[in-house]
Amino acid sequence: MAKRTIKTGEAEVLYKVSKPVKSFDEKLHQLLDDMADTMYAADGVGLAAPQVGVLRRVVVIDCSESRDELIEAVNPEIIETSGEQAGMEGCLSFPDEQGWVIRPNVAVMRAYDRHGNMFEMRGEGLLARAMLHECDHLDGRVYKTLVVPTPEGYGEE
Repeated sequence: MAKRTIKTGEAEVLYKVSKPVKSFDEKLHQLLDDMADTMYAADGVGLAAPQVGVLRRVVVIDCSESRDELIEAVNPEIIETSGEQAGMEGCLSFPDEQGWVIRPNVAVMRAYDRHGNMFEMRGEGLLARAMLHECDHLDGRVYKTLVVPTPEGYGEE
């Protein structure tokens, strides 16, 4: 396992559409392992393959406080959303930046695991936000395109 370099800012790979994974092989397993290592080392809750320079439809997510609930999703797609949440969002590809983003509060994702087994999972709150954020990366979209003005009074005590 190895930590990879996270692409930042205007790196072209962040704005391109990723290709589907066709081979569930050792190369994919290595990518998933490296992405998890990279995400944890950067203290992130999610990472998409384009963020490490690989244009493949692969994401890793771990929103748990214990950092031991790794989700590996290959060829993920959001198949359902509902509700609404709003809050500050950031991205490992845009360090030290955040913006107010409105997203669905619930998301259902269909994906494959590293062995090619299909699964579906439902996320709410932060997990839904992470699923949506990482899947956006696979289509060349970054959260900054979703930023809206921060509500007046946000962050005041």
